[in-house]
Amino acid sequence: MPAPANLSHGRAYLAIPGPSVVPDRIQRAMHRTAPNIYEGELHALTGSLWPDLRALACTEQNVACYIGNGHALWEAVNTNLFSRGDKVLVLASGVFGLGWANVAKAMGVDVEVMDFGRSAAPDMGRVEARLRADGAGEIVAVLTTHVDTATSARTDIAALRAALDRAGHPALLAVDCIASLGCDEFRMDAWGVDVAFAASQKGLMLPPGVGFVWFSEKARAVGRKAGLRTPYWDWAPRADGPEFWQYWHGTAPTHHLYGLREALSMIVHEEGLANVWARHEVLARTVWAAFDAWGQGHGRIALNIADPASRARAVTSARLGAPDGQALRQWCETRAGVTLGIGLGMATPEDPESAGFLRVAHMGHVNAHMTLGVLAVMEAGMQALGIPHGKGALEAATAVVAQAAGA
Repeated sequence: MPAPANLSHGRAYLAIPGPSVVPDRIQRAMHRTAPNIYEGELHALTGSLWPDLRALACTEQNVACYIGNGHALWEAVNTNLFSRGDKVLVLASGVFGLGWANVAKAMGVDVEVMDFGRSAAPDMGRVEARLRADGAGEIVAVLTTHVDTATSARTDIAALRAALDRAGHPALLAVDCIASLGCDEFRMDAWGVDVAFAASQKGLMLPPGVGFVWFSEKARAVGRKAGLRTPYWDWAPRADGPEFWQYWHGTAPTHHLYGLREALSMIVHEEGLANVWARHEVLARTVWAAFDAWGQGHGRIALNIADPASRARAVTSARLGAPDGQALRQWCETRAGVTLGIGLGMATPEDPESAGFLRVAHMGHVNAHMTLGVLAVMEAGMQALGIPHGKGALEAATAVVAQAAGA
């Protein structure tokens, strides 16, 4: 009997939730010799970025840029807002909410975590009750992830602002948008967010290495008392300049800036932010439709977040059961050239079945044929591995695309 065919040769597809696909035109923009960092073209290009970065977050507020990944941004926000002993409330719905909380604790911040588990977004009724109980206003800030990449739980930020307002609480609202910005709808000013931050490697379609923090004047005022701030992390010169080197506290991330110029042109000026959100909405529903069909009569297969309103539009976390989840991921990568995300942080001693989780990313430079291709490969893998699953997944997925795209 002939050996199984290996169909992975060709252009591999990384369907993990970051780093996301980097468009060819962004790669071409970055593929250049090092520029003059003291004057000229790079300065003009950088000046064009700030208005579009504000448009990306739907804000008129301040924006600061950092060389670093998402974990660096947690530290940047903490140092600019807090002193040792300040009390913050963290709303966690997965690994990354807990991660931000742990970084704050390690820096000496008094952290209270409201952990909503691994399969649900924060409950605003509980949040409002906790804020009302803080009559002395000890809580300086409420911290949350907009989308937790591990669980694909999405926090309703507008509802969170409403809970703060109903409670009459003065705390700052700070939001980790690393997994969501440029994918899920986010409106910083309209939703009353004081601090937001995102990194380059997800919805912005760039390699990892650059991050952005948007902050309100209220956050700036509160942060003036921050005892944790250091010269490198200080967001004031990064937002205000006026000298070019101050925006980076040293050498600029030169080649990322050329790529960022292309990314912002694609998102803000060409496709348009509303259309970007709509595309991600359709692609997410395409993935959900497939999993709903695969799960019919096969309870081991299910989306991690039951409520569609609480699901990310950038990534989908789903359960197949152990060992099927890991086996399918390996088959897709080694036999068909599609890499799916691991079930990050989902395995627990109390729930060994969560070792069978995986994640499908649909963030950034992704279109219908890419998402449908991932789903078709996954179905082929289930057939090849003998994983029981419901029928009609590809028909359900293509119907979502057909209805959305029209004639």
